[in-house]
Amino acid sequence: GSLAVTGNAFKRAGAGIPLVHGTPMPFDNYFDGQVPDFLWFERLLEDQGSGLNKPAAVIVETVQGEGGINVARAEWLRALQDLCHRQDMLLIVDDIQMGCGRTGGFFSFEEAGIVPDIVTLSKSISGYGLPMSLCLFKGELDVWEPGEHNGTFRGNNPAFVTAAATLDAYWADGQMEKQTLARGEQVEQTLLAICGEEETAQFRGRGLVWGLEFTDPERASAVCKRAFELGLLLETSGPQSEVVKLLPPLTVTPEELDEGLRTLARSVRETA
Repeated sequence: GSLAVTGNAFKRAGAGIPLVHGTPMPFDNYFDGQVPDFLWFERLLEDQGSGLNKPAAVIVETVQGEGGINVARAEWLRALQDLCHRQDMLLIVDDIQMGCGRTGGFFSFEEAGIVPDIVTLSKSISGYGLPMSLCLFKGELDVWEPGEHNGTFRGNNPAFVTAAATLDAYWADGQMEKQTLARGEQVEQTLLAICGEEETAQFRGRGLVWGLEFTDPERASAVCKRAFELGLLLETSGPQSEVVKLLPPLTVTPEELDEGLRTLARSVRETA
């Protein structure tokens, strides 16, 4: 299942069995620009002795959420799409955490101008916290008969109602996207100020998803703990839990966001 395509060792271990159905490949800038994009991947695909079975598909997040808020460049995503086309592999974008307006546009890949074969959505798609997941795919991939692939807990009717209402309320025009990008600039300015005072930290993100990375992973945990004591809920991400992850509600007001950012800055100062 989906655990086979996560790179997080802790989450993979929770399966209790070997996860052999996915092969991890380097994300954008994994080698700090020292190796051309996809050189290793394409070499493995073309080498009949590499031992790599040709993948049916490549699955990618445009921004790695649990991986530490690593943001893929638009040109990298376009190059990945080109590679998939050349090698006859499907391109799947995991937009479960980064879709539904989290990065600005409704889909996180819109900015790159790519067209995935399959898109997964969940989390905020229901608009009300109700359980809902969607798998969108191109028509030519629809080979199942009606009702052939189903499950006991699929088709949550209240979630369909709230999801439709959310789309009508927030995505009838471009206001939500503009608002998210404006709030993102507000977050970025605060993180710039924090990193100007904190030499061991750096930040990255898009829209309303940001990561504040510390050299010492324990510092990130300490910041989250102090923020919680002050009434702000944060979490860590990244391979070593070294990144403080910021995921404000998309409906947050400028005043609410400013209050949260002040609490974040205070938490960083008080854990120095």
